[in-house]
Amino acid sequence: MDAYTYLKLVLRNVIYRYLGCLMAKEEGPTQEEIEISRTRMPKGSEVFGTVEMMVGGDKLRVRCADDYTRICRIPGRMRKRVWIRINDLILVEPWPTQPNERADVAFRYTPTQANWLRRRNLVKNGL
Repeated sequence: MDAYTYLKLVLRNVIYRYLGCLMAKEEGPTQEEIEISRTRMPKGSEVFGTVEMMVGGDKLRVRCADDYTRICRIPGRMRKRVWIRINDLILVEPWPTQPNERADVAFRYTPTQANWLRRRNLVKNGL
């Protein structure tokens, strides 16, 4: 086999590998579809809420879907990993002792997930 034929075969293999990678990326689900499929829904006593104000430290004031305003605590497992900002849609779990006043943050929705929930009318328009 001469050098020209060898180079031709090598280039053809490189091109097929490159195009194969591009085609494989396009065939799978998009990032948005993956994000929406992982959307967490409320379980048990959990309710949707929107952050109204950062109170300080690890506490937030949240307007919940059941028309209560609660002071919510960000648990330690989320404190440094999830950054919560004003107007974020979150999932709130009320405390058993003061269910109408205090709660823990259970989950923060990404903007894509929040828009999907609003389009499906799973969250009130006021939130």
